[in-house]
Amino acid sequence: MIGPLQSNKAADAVALFDCIETVDRDKIAAELAKEMGRQARAPKLFVQVNIGREKQKAGIDPDEAVAFVARCRAVHGLAIDGLMAIPPAEGDPAPYFARLAGLARQAGVETLSMGMSGDFPAAIAAGATHVRVGSAIFGVRG
Repeated sequence: MIGPLQSNKAADAVALFDCIETVDRDKIAAELAKEMGRQARAPKLFVQVNIGREKQKAGIDPDEAVAFVARCRAVHGLAIDGLMAIPPAEGDPAPYFARLAGLARQAGVETLSMGMSGDFPAAIAAGATHVRVGSAIFGVRG
């Protein structure tokens, strides 16, 4: 699952998805932990980082990401598998991908979901393990 997750939809997300890439606040972490225990399901979890600090995008601030991963583990008992980010649409995405890779190393996660159809080569060069290439496969939405 990629996209904003409301806490009242955590049960559905845990039931329906094998991977949730939008963990970005304690309330969501707590609800996911509760539902994962209740449903005995353990989807892979990624912390979404608002790597460009864009107001219109969700995600934890980059400066708080490492501490948030640690808190998800220690307080909520969650196994965080990776980090996810979408860089600003304008400009070179490479510095944002490099920053996310550095945060992942600091947080002790090896999985990086970054890069889309227009910038996946730069994401892969920076260490992406997951890229989102929907428009390259299915075409641009109309």
